[in-house]
Amino acid sequence: MPRPPAPSAPPPAHRRYGSPGPDARFGARLLITVAVTALVSVPFALALVLVESQWTPLLRLDRGTAGRLHAAALEHPGWVRVLDFLTHVVWDPVTMRLLVAALVVWLLVRRALRLALWAAVTATASGLLGLLVKALVARARPHLPDPVSQAPGFSFPSGHAMTATTSCAVLLLVLLPLVPRRWRPLPWALAAVSVVGVGYTRVALGVHWLSDVVAGWFLGLAVVTATTLAFEAWRVDVGRAPTTPVQGLEPEIRSEHPEPPVGTPERS
Repeated sequence: MPRPPAPSAPPPAHRRYGSPGPDARFGARLLITVAVTALVSVPFALALVLVESQWTPLLRLDRGTAGRLHAAALEHPGWVRVLDFLTHVVWDPVTMRLLVAALVVWLLVRRALRLALWAAVTATASGLLGLLVKALVARARPHLPDPVSQAPGFSFPSGHAMTATTSCAVLLLVLLPLVPRRWRPLPWALAAVSVVGVGYTRVALGVHWLSDVVAGWFLGLAVVTATTLAFEAWRVDVGRAPTTPVQGLEPEIRSEHPEPPVGTPERS
């Protein structure tokens, strides 16, 4: 006598009750990433439109700020040397990118592969996007009488300001979990001083308009927002708990091996 067919296994809960599966949840997180990034990009887009349309109040602000800072620079040659050292050595984009590159190598040694990839992608995307926007806008740099400094290429947005924003954000979000909680305001303050300071040096030396610097900050922030939210969606998708900027991107970096070997299930 033939055996009756074995009962089939019940469908997964998300199919029986209509709740979304893991792929749908991951897609929803990526959609949120795109929406938030678009929202954060609005200030940069507005700055771009105002620059391209040569909005008179913005041009007046740019020229007035450049003129005042240039006059102050001409009166204080020693201060110009300090600014030149800060902008071409301490906060130079090459210096910032080397710091991020060293961080990526350190993360690879610690087998924090996701975090290393995020840092590398963020720094690379920032550099390439900045160059692309510069070429598309092709804004001339300030032409001031008796210039105290020179810089090649186009002006909008400021590559120094954008690189400082993304690099400081990468360093903060990766290394913050290693800093004792009571000392965490210090790296935040150092990052803020670096980002604002490099913007000041570029305008004070007469190689950028104020709007170039502000646009660089905004565009750098948009890049970091996009890659960070994508990283967070990836992190949650593999079973890690959500984090906040105060915690850093991956608090598990404090352990000797922040990522388990391939094939080892991760805890939620």
